[in-house]
Amino acid sequence: MSHDLLLVGSIPLDTPEEVFRTFAPRLGDSLAYLPDGEIGDRRYWIDGIGHRVLNGHRDIETLSYPSADENGVENWRPQGIHDQYQFRVRDGVDLVRFGDPGWRLGYTRDAINSYFVFRQLKKDGVIPQHLRFQVCIPLTYSCIANFIPDPDDLEKVAPGFTTAIAAEVAEMIKHIPPEELAIQFDLAIENRLIELFLNQGDIEGARIEAARVSAPATEICAAIPETVALGYHSCYGTLDGWPGRQPPDSMGTVLLLNALCAASGRRVDFVHFPTLGVADEKFFQPLADLELLGARAYVGAIHHMHGADGLAGQLKSIKKYLPEFGLAAPCGFGRAPERPGRLLTDEGDEAPPDYIEVILRDHAAAVDVLRDVGAA
Repeated sequence: MSHDLLLVGSIPLDTPEEVFRTFAPRLGDSLAYLPDGEIGDRRYWIDGIGHRVLNGHRDIETLSYPSADENGVENWRPQGIHDQYQFRVRDGVDLVRFGDPGWRLGYTRDAINSYFVFRQLKKDGVIPQHLRFQVCIPLTYSCIANFIPDPDDLEKVAPGFTTAIAAEVAEMIKHIPPEELAIQFDLAIENRLIELFLNQGDIEGARIEAARVSAPATEICAAIPETVALGYHSCYGTLDGWPGRQPPDSMGTVLLLNALCAASGRRVDFVHFPTLGVADEKFFQPLADLELLGARAYVGAIHHMHGADGLAGQLKSIKKYLPEFGLAAPCGFGRAPERPGRLLTDEGDEAPPDYIEVILRDHAAAVDVLRDVGAA
């Protein structure tokens, strides 16, 4: 088993069984972990949290809702970042807490339901025996920061939300065998907050901010036994189309991942970070300062932005600063507003292949490129 691939999360299929049956036979030998595709309202990443967790909380006031559809019917899915729910903490509330611990956020419920399908398909031989079931959860600031514009209000919600995530993880582990489980925490907002300092040339401020936004990992990871695989997915955002941001280099990602590995208080098994279309070595130079502490890195380079040198050119640049890594897409596929272009598939087809087929073919082809570059 090469474990050269990571599936970051969302996949545009309707049920976990569809995801497992589609991806396990084709890519399973190259994977260590297999997600359920983030089906349902998780397809829209954090927007389900705004709709079913923050909206209606007794200590939180809803300031604005996503726009109604063209027929004037309510719609909890935003048209872009500008259209997301907005909230404030009610007067007199110093700390927002979340009841029904272990179940309030919905991640435990979904994980248990998907794992039942995963377990049955593993028994049936559809899913390779070595694969772990991968659960993807946004870390605290990614869950709530876009929804709460007032920084003081945000800090009234963050501690209670961190505790709620830790409770979800602890409850999840009661129902899913730890040796069968991998938990990936997603970070897009944290990256953006760090980049605000880097854009001003304040590297020390960015380092301090990385530690601050990574701090929730300490409490949450205390609930995760060493037998559960742990990973982090750093992202540039997709709600307004990929990429949501294009930083000048990978410094923000390096600061964030280093802070997370330090804050975790336990082994980190894998980290993921995206790439853009550039093959410029200056973009990847900060990767030399990654402190992975034994974690396997997955580079989000399976995308359609590459220049004339293609994927291979970018991987050669990366290897100068990060000698060993696997591959992934830069983000999940389920939230992409447009079908990604092809990487290495034939351009002579009379009709473009199915979107899922493109994903499968591009991932398989990327593994071949990775191996060719490694042998060069």
